[in-house]
Amino acid sequence: MGSLILCHDIHATHPYEITRIHCRIFTIEELCYYLCNNLYLIDYTIMNEQLCTWLDEELGMTELAGNLRDVLRLKGSVEKFVLTILKASKIYREPEMIRIQNVLEHLKNQKDIERQKYKGDNLLESGEVEEAILVYQAILNQEKDESVDEKFYGKIYAGLGAAYGRLFLYQEAARMYDRAYQICGDKELLKPYLYASYKYMSMEEYHILITKHDDYMEVNAQMRREIDEIRNHLQIEPSPVLLEKWKRQHRRSHG
Repeated sequence: MGSLILCHDIHATHPYEITRIHCRIFTIEELCYYLCNNLYLIDYTIMNEQLCTWLDEELGMTELAGNLRDVLRLKGSVEKFVLTILKASKIYREPEMIRIQNVLEHLKNQKDIERQKYKGDNLLESGEVEEAILVYQAILNQEKDESVDEKFYGKIYAGLGAAYGRLFLYQEAARMYDRAYQICGDKELLKPYLYASYKYMSMEEYHILITKHDDYMEVNAQMRREIDEIRNHLQIEPSPVLLEKWKRQHRRSHG
C-alpha cells in the first residue's frame, strides 16, 4: 500500500494572482502545482512580499511566510525561494523533491529560451512526445533570440526530428533533421536524417538521395556496416534446451 500525502484544507478567501499568466490561486496545493509545472519558466517575479503576505494572511502559513521573507532579505535565489515553499507544503515525497531540485539547479543560470528547450528535451525523454513538439514549435515561432547562436536553433530542429521519428512521421522527421544539419553541419545528424528518409522513400528515391553527396554515401555505408554487425551479434547458436523446446512445439503444431 502506498503512503498517503496529507493535503491542506485551507482555501483562501482572496486568491493570489500569478500576473505572468493571469492565474488565480486559492490553495497551497494550487501554488505548488503551478510551481512544479512551470519550473522551466519560473523567474524572479515569483519572489515578492505580496506572496509572503498572502500565505500568511490567507492560508495562515506564518512560519513559511517568515522563512520566505528571510530569503528575500538575504537576497537568496529563486530556486531557494521555490524549494522553501515546496518543502513546507509536505506534498511531495523525497524522490520527487530531489528531481525538482536537480531541475532547478540545472536551470539556475540559463536564459529563458534555454529553459524552454530544456523543457522540450525533458518532455521528449520522458515520452511526452506531442507536448515536446509543441514546446519546440513555440520556440521556433517566437521572435529570434540573438543571445543564442545559430546552432541552438539547429538543435531545436534536431529535437523536432527525434519527436516526429518517435511518432513514425518519417517525412517530417527527415525534413527537420535536414534543417538541423544545414544549420549545425554536424555529420552525426546525417544518420537519423538518412534513416528517416529511407523509411518513407522508395528504394529508387533513396538511392538518388544518397548519391547526391559524398557525405551521404559515406554515412550510408557506415550505417550498413553497423547494421551488419548487429545482425551478426544476434546470430547466436541456440542452446540444447531451447532446441528441444522448439522441437516439441514443432511436433505439437504438426501432430
